[in-house]
Order: sequence, then C-alpha cells, then structure tokens
Amino acid sequence: MELIILDRDGVINFDSDQFIKSPEEWRPIPGSLEAIARLNQAGYRVVVSTNQSGVGRGLFDMPTLNAIHDKMYKACALVGARIDAVFFCPHTADSHCHCRKPKPGMLEEIAARYNVSLSGVPAVGDSLRDLQSAATVGAQPYLVLTGKGSKTQAAGGLPEGTQVFANLAAVAAELV
Repeated sequence: MELIILDRDGVINFDSDQFIKSPEEWRPIPGSLEAIARLNQAGYRVVVSTNQSGVGRGLFDMPTLNAIHDKMYKACALVGARIDAVFFCPHTADSHCHCRKPKPGMLEEIAARYNVSLSGVPAVGDSLRDLQSAATVGAQPYLVLTGKGSKTQAAGGLPEGTQVFANLAAVAAELV
C-alpha cells in the first residue's frame, strides 16, 4: 500500500486567516482534486491530517466540521478522487495536546491505524508545522507554495530534505 498524507487548508482547498468555518467557505484549489484522483489511480491511499482549532475556539462545531468534510468527499467523488480518512486535531495551540501539528500525534495515529511505518511516506503541507510533524516521524516533507506555502518557504528553516512544489498537482506529477 502506498500512502500519502495531505494537509487540508492551503493544500487541497483555499485557506483563510479567519478559518474555514462552513461548507460554503470550503473551495478546492484548482487541480487539487484531480491530483488526488491521479494519486488514487497510481495506487496511493490519500489521508488528510489537519489542525482544526476553530472547533476548540468555538468558531464552528463538530457537525459543521463533518459537513465541510462531507463537501470535500463529494467534490472528490465528482472527479473520481477518494480520500480514505481525515484525521484532525480540534484543540487550540494553548491546550498542549500531542495531536496538534507540529507535534507528531496525528501522524502516529495514522501509522497505527494503517499499521505502517511512515518512513519516507510523502507528507504534503503549506506550513512549517506540517513539515516539522512529517520530519519528526520520518515521513518525506513536501512543501506546496499554495496557501501559506510561499510565506513558509520565504521564512526558511525548512526540515532537511523538504521538497518544494508549486501545488498538489505538481506533487502528484512527481510521484506518479
């Protein structure tokens, strides 16, 4: 089984500094859903790992987060793409949980659920914390320049071996 881990906001869909708080605010980045379909066709299981502190902040509730993800699943299905699972951290940064990226808890949970080592597994994100979380578990960090990716690249300090791509479609083209 080939596995790839994707951050959500800024990788699959447009991000917002005010958070994605409703299904109406969730809009795919052009080419991202087709990139997921291409990865699926090449035998990849696509798993999403996403910090969703808007839940912990009270900006939206779990039924709303589920509705956002339902919209994402349906949008994927329309182009022949499939996301196997969404792992998320609902906590705020000051909760000091183990699952919020850059900590590795969410990725460790993915490894346990799929009974695989994450060594070398592609992990795609647009923020430093996505890349740090990946590097901590031995996954291969991929930075996309969509979302906050350009600012992340400009700030520097990327984990060693981070590969940089314009967007998720470019990552998929590289991998398949």
